[in-house]
Amino acid sequence: MEYFTELGYLGLLVSAFLAATILPLSSEIVLSGLLLNGFSPVALVAVATIGNVLGSLTNYALGYWLSLDVVKKWLKMSEKDFVRAEQRFAKYGLFSLCFAWVPIIGDPLTVIAGVLRIRLLWFLILVTAGKLMRYVVLSYLVLENV
Repeated sequence: MEYFTELGYLGLLVSAFLAATILPLSSEIVLSGLLLNGFSPVALVAVATIGNVLGSLTNYALGYWLSLDVVKKWLKMSEKDFVRAEQRFAKYGLFSLCFAWVPIIGDPLTVIAGVLRIRLLWFLILVTAGKLMRYVVLSYLVLENV
């Protein structure tokens, strides 16, 4: 049984990581399933947050080290997505990174942060705060409706 528990947490970590990078996955579905199967909500929120932040950090690194054209091609993101991300940065500044969890706009935001060479400490604080709150709220909603 312990083996399956470890696999559950590992599966969530991987799905949360991939959901923040190149694949259109939903870590929320995995998190919800594990919550409904009695896994620790605190541990699940921590694992999901860590995985998702690591995925965003990967996007940041790609934006920091690769050309924007290579990043767009590899992540299969349109010019329009990146323009929107740049506009959000211009309008809301660093605090737009709190919304790195939002589908469609989140991945480009984290890549643009790397391209713009946003300080890594601020990136980690703001991205982690946003992603943590999302998983806390989701967990609460899932467990309240059981």
